[in-house]
Amino acid sequence: MNYSTASEIEAAIDQLVSAQTLLIALDFDGTLAPEVDDPLDSRAIPAAQEQLVRMLDLADTRLALVSGRALDSLEHVAHLGDRVLFGGSHGLEYRLDEGDSHLPMSAENTAALERLDALTHELADSAEGAWVEIKPAGRAVHVRMTSAEDAERLTAESVARVEAEIPGLTTRFGKNIIEFAIHDANKGDAITRLRDYVGADAVFFAGDDTTDEDALVVLGPDDLGVRVGDAPSVARLRVAGTAEIAQLLAVLADKRHAVVSARAN
Repeated sequence: MNYSTASEIEAAIDQLVSAQTLLIALDFDGTLAPEVDDPLDSRAIPAAQEQLVRMLDLADTRLALVSGRALDSLEHVAHLGDRVLFGGSHGLEYRLDEGDSHLPMSAENTAALERLDALTHELADSAEGAWVEIKPAGRAVHVRMTSAEDAERLTAESVARVEAEIPGLTTRFGKNIIEFAIHDANKGDAITRLRDYVGADAVFFAGDDTTDEDALVVLGPDDLGVRVGDAPSVARLRVAGTAEIAQLLAVLADKRHAVVSARAN
């Protein structure tokens, strides 16, 4: 796998940072933070966290975290105060300057969610190490701590059972996770909404998982996308892991700071 060189990264960032209003949007798990067994224990690596804090103070620049996590979970792991914007549950939930946006849940939605909760817990109980993550509009079955054989079986069985017993749900596959949602949305929807909300002239987005491709594909020619890891991607740049994304963010923060400081003077 060929990762982007330092000169390629700098050249791409140089084109981005002159935007009048810049949105810096980032996935969390696997991008800023290494994957851990308990999602609530996840934290951005210190080198990345340092750059996130710097970005919060940049003029004409907004920082957002866009994640499959529910809002409360994302806020718990972020440790960034109330200046950061959140797009949670793959674009189903938002925490903006004026507060949270609430999910529409009809009686039919609520009934489907109750059935989904019971079914996913039944499925997870069939494999040692599997567990269910509770989300406002869905449930996610985690198989990271199961055996490879159980993970493959449980993934296939979960998809088949949910499709048969609760048709019409949105199914997503991530790293060691299968998620089912009552409402349909993705990270591309989140990027579009956040871009419009802040009036961004350009967007930077970085992510590491299959669901992050939904965000990467909505980026335009003035935007910049980065894929963390070696999976296929439409991203313009690619880096190896969380340490490398932290280094890239340092370059981005430095160059953006230089641009907005020059404007102020």
